[in-house]
Amino acid sequence: MLLNNQIPQTFESLKKSKFRSRFKLTEKDRQYIRDKGIDTIRQHAIDFISARIAPQFPKNDGKQTPMRGHPVFIAQHATATCCRGCIQKWHGIKKGKELSGQEIQFLVELIMRWIEG
Repeated sequence: MLLNNQIPQTFESLKKSKFRSRFKLTEKDRQYIRDKGIDTIRQHAIDFISARIAPQFPKNDGKQTPMRGHPVFIAQHATATCCRGCIQKWHGIKKGKELSGQEIQFLVELIMRWIEG
């Protein structure tokens, strides 16, 4: 698993992906972030990752993260934290096991750095 100090390297790799680099926050998304505050958005990221991604066998894996509707969803697709297959491919965290607290923290940090960037 990548460590938080390798996040810049991860972003460089993601930028080279035509699919990942096409995701952008809309003005509506940015306004939602301003209205709710970054701490609330971080809590949403923790909640979404914990409920939708962290279980050993997530429900509807590969289809559990919408493509729009919340800034965290957009960030999950941009950072390849949207499903266990993408997480395994891009971040080396194996499918078929519950995510650890450290792994959840890493994924949330990726999402938040993308949103704040």
